[in-house]
Amino acid sequence: MPEFDMPAPVCFIENTPEGELRVRQEALEILSNITQPVVVVAVVGLYRTGKSFLMNKLAGKRTGFSLGSTIQSETKGIWMWCVPHPKKPNHTLVLLDTEGLGDVEKGDSRNDSWIFALSVLLSSAFVYNSMGTIDQRALEQLHYVTELTERIKVKSKPSSHEDTDETADFMSFFPTFIWTVRDFTLELELDGQPITEDEYLENALLLKKGSSPKSTLYNLPRECIRLFFPTRKCFVFDRPASKQGLKRIEELRDSELEPDFVAQAKKFCQYIFEKCRVKNLKGGYIVTGKFLGNLAVTYLDAIQSGAVPCMDNAVLALAQIENSAAVVEAGAHYQQEMTKQVKFPTPTLKEFLDVHAICEKGAIRVFMDRSFKDDKREFQGQLMGDLEMKKEAFLRINEQESSVRCQALIQDFFQPIQAGISAGTYYRPGGYQQFMVDQQDAVRKYNQAPRKGIQAEEELRGFLKKQETITSAILQTDQTLTAGEKDIEEGRLRAEAAERERLVVEEKHAEMQQKLEGQKRSYEEHVQQLMVKMEEDRKKLVEENERVLTSKLKEQEKMLGEGFQEHANSLQSQIQNLHGQLDKANNKSSWFSDLLDGIWAVASFVLPGIGGKLLGVGNSILSRFF
Repeated sequence: MPEFDMPAPVCFIENTPEGELRVRQEALEILSNITQPVVVVAVVGLYRTGKSFLMNKLAGKRTGFSLGSTIQSETKGIWMWCVPHPKKPNHTLVLLDTEGLGDVEKGDSRNDSWIFALSVLLSSAFVYNSMGTIDQRALEQLHYVTELTERIKVKSKPSSHEDTDETADFMSFFPTFIWTVRDFTLELELDGQPITEDEYLENALLLKKGSSPKSTLYNLPRECIRLFFPTRKCFVFDRPASKQGLKRIEELRDSELEPDFVAQAKKFCQYIFEKCRVKNLKGGYIVTGKFLGNLAVTYLDAIQSGAVPCMDNAVLALAQIENSAAVVEAGAHYQQEMTKQVKFPTPTLKEFLDVHAICEKGAIRVFMDRSFKDDKREFQGQLMGDLEMKKEAFLRINEQESSVRCQALIQDFFQPIQAGISAGTYYRPGGYQQFMVDQQDAVRKYNQAPRKGIQAEEELRGFLKKQETITSAILQTDQTLTAGEKDIEEGRLRAEAAERERLVVEEKHAEMQQKLEGQKRSYEEHVQQLMVKMEEDRKKLVEENERVLTSKLKEQEKMLGEGFQEHANSLQSQIQNLHGQLDKANNKSSWFSDLLDGIWAVASFVLPGIGGKLLGVGNSILSRFF
């Protein structure tokens, strides 16, 4: 798979003068060519805090994202830079540099909130960049995190029995939260003891006891960070250069920067490269560059319509796009492989169906690799129907090629006989016997000719049937035969014709059985590959739920340790719900029974006439699978 490397960043989401956010077509075209999984790093923070410099470091460049050296914000909207991932082969690192929050020239705080929310939704690593220290002022400036519940929905319509507090679901798909503190001048100590950067962050996120409005306001951003972002990391940075040096920082090499800063930046980059995960959707679905572009469009469409971006709706919209494309791609794969592998006409129907099975298996694999969340098997059903139609089209070509070949052979081998008939050679005493000898010789030569294909018997029977009237006329004009002998021969000819008819019917019945067996084999292949895919999806779901459950239990334990019993109790229902989801996902029998019911309903519709023959096939595969 080729790597994608952009020479410079482009605007991904434009912030228009009217305050509207729009996805740029240029960026979508770039992302549409990236079929690799993406690790998406978004940096957010107040304007003029050095966000762009960090992103250039991640890209391995001194220049790229605009830095500037004045108090004006340089970046407008969200800019994007796609580079080969330095540590993960066949992955792309997507860097998103956002417009500085709190830009006085903009004046619309809602715009900032949407940029913040979009950065969370699109990234797998969310970097919040601030200056100085993590104190109350810094956390107050991070008030956007408290607005995420107003900017993001998980479910379009929560079920009546579900907890309506969707913040419990944020943890399953929110990115890693990384707080970078710039121009940090304090000692990393607590009560006289050295602490790590992560401990510094966690200490800053401790809650204050009490129920007063002041305590609630103090705790709100801290609670949101702790509940929404289970994986948190902190990096502190010294000032990179002198005040004069900062004005031309793009020109400075690492050797001209402060050594401590260079070491800190290297440590930050290593963490991003080695620890940050591929971007996933809720349910563990891996995001590619093309996915990311479609995801941005889906979210922006919701925002422009006045709605709130909904994760479930976004996943369903993406599934519609990707699954439709998966059907087309799989169909094209089948068409290409059949054209390449089938040598028309095939000697037998079995040989044709064997090649079809190989090409179909590859096409189903192409579909499975790209499709996701086809819960009702709607798109797999479309693929079944599409492959069946394409198979029938190839089968017609196979029959036509066979007919053309057989008709040419019949023309060659029977031409002398036809010439004799026209010349009257057989309309004489003893002519019938000579006619039968010549015809049997022509039939023998025809039967010995190779690669006649599946229409060989049908074409010969049709030709001989047309010859019956002429054969009878030659018989009746042969004066060497008595009337009785002619009657006996007429009976023998009728018996031969009937036998040929019987053999053709028998052959057609055998062909139909082969076709039905082929459809059964097709169904089994669909089920087998679907079960493999669903098992992978089930494991992803279990892994996701276990990760979230571990984080919830850890947070509950910390709340109890800090003396916040009420907060710990509020997490209990979420923990119980996660246990229930895990129990359901771990019940393989129920999980796959639902799957088989769906695929069976689709197959019995798409492959009509074989419903009864498929009963029990799925359960048989299920028992073999486990």
